[in-house]
Amino acid sequence: MTLPAVLALVQRLGMRARLAADRLRPLAPLVTRVVVGQTFLLTGLGKLSHLDRTTAFFASIGMPLPAANALLVGVLELVGGACLILGLGTRLFGALLSGTMVVALLTADRGRFLRALVPGGPVGLADVSAFVLLLFLLWLVALGGGPLSLDKVVFARRR
Repeated sequence: MTLPAVLALVQRLGMRARLAADRLRPLAPLVTRVVVGQTFLLTGLGKLSHLDRTTAFFASIGMPLPAANALLVGVLELVGGACLILGLGTRLFGALLSGTMVVALLTADRGRFLRALVPGGPVGLADVSAFVLLLFLLWLVALGGGPLSLDKVVFARRR
């Protein structure tokens, strides 16, 4: 094969890859919302189902008003997770849940997060689930729920 033929083949493959990516683009925010939303829905349900244990844990890490915060975070995770799955209020719930992940990184996951910042250490940033969830949430805050979301339907009707 000649160099011009190889370059033409690479160019055709690049065009096909770009077309495939364009067709798959709506799935990225959908899949992200469903996975992150399910995670929060389940953790919120767990917190609310065992509110006494959640309150005790929050108290043990020095969280102020542990009973009120346990209830607040549990409800936010449950409702916010469900809304993320549906793509309803994606940016709002993404921002609120991002706040809970920042608090988690500063309290419950602080030691693991700090160890993950040490180059060559035994823990990487991808091993700190609150950090990974925070990244996905910030992505959703920045880009929204995508075309396959209730946000798209609600905002289309407003226009």
